[in-house]
Amino acid sequence: MERSTGAHYHSRFRLQLRSHRLTATKSDRFEDLCRWRVCLDDPFVELDLSCGQLDERTMSALAQPLHNALAAMARVDQGAVANADEGRMVGHYWLRAPALAPQDALQDEIVGTLVRIEKFAAAVLDGREAPAPGVRFKKLVLCGIGGSALGPLLLGDAFAGRDPRALSLHVLDNTDPDGIDRELQRLGSLQDALVVVISKSGGTPETRNGMLEVQRAFGAQKLPFAAHAVAITMDGSALHALATKAQWRCILPMWDWVGGRTSVTSAVGLLPGALVGMDLRAFLVGAASMDEQNRSQDVRQNPAAMLAAFWFAQGNGRGERAMVVLPYKDRLLLMSRYLQQLVMESLGKAQDRTGRVVHQGLAVYGNKGSTDQHAYVQQLRDGRHDFFATFVRVLRDRDGALAMFEVEPGVTAGDYLDGFWQGTRAALLENGRASVTLTIDRLDERALGALVALFERAVGIYAELIDVNAYHQPGVEAGKKAAALVLSRQQRLHAALTSAPRTTLELAAAISDDAADCWPILCHLAANGRARRIGAPDPRSARFAAG
Repeated sequence: MERSTGAHYHSRFRLQLRSHRLTATKSDRFEDLCRWRVCLDDPFVELDLSCGQLDERTMSALAQPLHNALAAMARVDQGAVANADEGRMVGHYWLRAPALAPQDALQDEIVGTLVRIEKFAAAVLDGREAPAPGVRFKKLVLCGIGGSALGPLLLGDAFAGRDPRALSLHVLDNTDPDGIDRELQRLGSLQDALVVVISKSGGTPETRNGMLEVQRAFGAQKLPFAAHAVAITMDGSALHALATKAQWRCILPMWDWVGGRTSVTSAVGLLPGALVGMDLRAFLVGAASMDEQNRSQDVRQNPAAMLAAFWFAQGNGRGERAMVVLPYKDRLLLMSRYLQQLVMESLGKAQDRTGRVVHQGLAVYGNKGSTDQHAYVQQLRDGRHDFFATFVRVLRDRDGALAMFEVEPGVTAGDYLDGFWQGTRAALLENGRASVTLTIDRLDERALGALVALFERAVGIYAELIDVNAYHQPGVEAGKKAAALVLSRQQRLHAALTSAPRTTLELAAAISDDAADCWPILCHLAANGRARRIGAPDPRSARFAAG
């Protein structure tokens, strides 16, 4: 895709951040609110940048780069090859607006997949899709990692418990045997469990290992795995071939133009979401509404452009400050984890699109408010000024008969929560620490869909400002390749073990490898009964023999 003419803007101009303290008059602060506020009306999402330390000089300097970035995003919508390294289009925006897809076949496939997801989920929830006569699916076991787990986890935490027919969500998102055992123990009987395996290629080790562990557990309970299994994968992948041959219950598609971290509006998020009780159409409508607002060429009316400008200004276009995410809602606890991958995997790149070494990125961490006012807000206010805050606020506290319950005269628990947000924001601003607040009416599918779409688009725009490819992940691939080398070394070491004990140096020489790399492998083999260690755990003196 054509590079933005705003490339390298960050290297030519460093924004001078102004120190902002609460010295302005009340009328000035109200004018700031009106000036630095962007709002989506339906669903209601307010982006309040009045405490973000933006000013007109900054916005003027960013005007042309932002214009170029919006033009680049328009080309993404139209099907340009945005992920040039892999020769791929980037089409997650089409998932909630299929008519935008550049080919009729893609439009038909998106719509057809959505209908299949709805029909299958409805059949599971009403008992027509069942593992055996008289048995209903009640548990959802998801095998995935990264975006294939974080998206469903976010949706599950936000919307679980609202539909009495909904499945309980259990996620295997790591290759930790102890963690897998613990989750399988919690599940107990698997007779009423539906297993969804999500992997684009079918070769992701963590997902494959989780699937194999679940298959083993089904075998131990003498249950037919295929009758309980669903695959979400690319056509022609190893997982697709496996599921087809074994006649799994359902196979749904993934596409190469949808990255894992932006896949929550595909089958990856929609099927698990529907199975835990989410209204998937409302989720898509909310995302589409925000997307449309984010296509505005008027930067001041474009929430994603303004959010990206805020990020750029706070980090001098270099990510010099981290983003602390604090949603004031327990059901949004996982938002910081979800945004951590979306932002850091997209923006954390060694090189820009010309190959110039830039070491870009934007660190993200967080948990929830007001819990973290008792954890790290002390440092945020008084310690290192190496961050900016992103607050997420939900106006509606609770539904039902308890909505007006007061913990003291005239005050509800929700009033305290909102007061803590206001107090924390004011305390940070008083010490010159910037923040942005996102406010929604209530936490429902439309609002969460809009929030997801806002951050997806802001990441794309910010990536244009700093001229990096937001849609590949070479560092992740490098880690996978390194892990494969370790496993190869382990196999050779294990084969070299005999009944005669040898030192680490001797075993390393036997396989022509580095002893420093062999030592941790030998310790791991010994701890798991696949080798014997003789002597103290000392790299020089310990000896190892076959277990």
